[in-house]
Amino acid sequence: MADKAYLDWPFFDPRHAALERSLDDWAGAHVRDLHGADVDADCRRLVRMLGEGGWLRHAVALDAAPIDTRALCLIRETLARHNGLADFAFAMQGLGAGAISLFGTATQRERYLPAVARGDAIAAFALSEPEAGSDVAAMRCAARRDGDDYVLDGGKTWISNGGIADFYVVFARTGEAPGARGITAFVVDAGTPGFDVAERIDVIAPHPLARLRFTDCRVPAAHRIGAPAQGFKVAMATLDVFRTSVAAAALGFARRAFDEALAHATHRQMFGRTLADFQLTQAKLARMATQIDAAALLTYRAAWQRDGGRAVTKEAAMAKMTATESAQEVIDAAVQMFGGLGVTSGHPAERLYREIRALRIYEGATEVQQLIIARELLRAVAPAPAPAPAPAPAPAPAPAARGAS
Repeated sequence: MADKAYLDWPFFDPRHAALERSLDDWAGAHVRDLHGADVDADCRRLVRMLGEGGWLRHAVALDAAPIDTRALCLIRETLARHNGLADFAFAMQGLGAGAISLFGTATQRERYLPAVARGDAIAAFALSEPEAGSDVAAMRCAARRDGDDYVLDGGKTWISNGGIADFYVVFARTGEAPGARGITAFVVDAGTPGFDVAERIDVIAPHPLARLRFTDCRVPAAHRIGAPAQGFKVAMATLDVFRTSVAAAALGFARRAFDEALAHATHRQMFGRTLADFQLTQAKLARMATQIDAAALLTYRAAWQRDGGRAVTKEAAMAKMTATESAQEVIDAAVQMFGGLGVTSGHPAERLYREIRALRIYEGATEVQQLIIARELLRAVAPAPAPAPAPAPAPAPAPAARGAS
């Protein structure tokens, strides 16, 4: 059983602790270690269950209320501790609908957000391309205005929920300016002519993933999210909300691995003693516990700070980097502690080992987080620009010549 002492930290209100405990009970009864052979069907079922349980309403901004980042993080941590695919299903509903939550028109919000919250519609976020993952400015998927429509051409890849989503938030180059300044966001419904799923992609921790293709795909201008050329702003604002929650998911995986390892160490007999009696094991457990707490402090500091209306670009990057890298170490240590069991297909430690690896890459790889942190630090100490020199006074008029009229 996970240690819940962190719920008493000053980052949380009493409602947050109540939310986590309620979800923990629900998840233990409904989704713990639920793994079937059909990932698409499991994901659809989990979205429906999360909607019926009322949990998805925390992933979207209904009634113009802001997303509670601490609640979002606690939900992801708790679901990840129980079931990686349940965390994925919850997170992608939020990320896929995030641009609409933050920038959508009243019509867009009414059409999509309640259905996402109920689990009746599955959302997807389509930003990455083969040559434009971390480098969004290299995007090639294009959209041109044609009367009351935009026409999209190009492709996207590594798109979570690709193939099962009911709608996709797609980012395309509209050309108002070079680089990241000429990108616009759109909602594209599944089944729109000219849009198809070109390829399904299998990964080590199975979840719905696909490459998308757009060929003369006509989308009404009313499906544009935000103003033209605001797409980069829309994408970054959406990722800023959910990046901290990636750290929380990593925390959930790490806590589950630690719980499994601790239980194993205290019961596994070896040379007439338990595994936990050996100092090497004790040192490993101490490091695992410390890494988890350090990551949790960074994660919930960022979530608390964002809920207070403060910028969290640096803090979210620190949390995401530290939590995912630490979770990888914690889970690897758990696998090592289990020995042969830890690499047995289907064992909790083996599943966690596959689950954590992607978190160090998506929504900004660790190396990208390092660049973000450094950029923010350097910006804070950069000298203020020198004031522009005052204009030189105008020369005095020359005296009139004697005798001039």
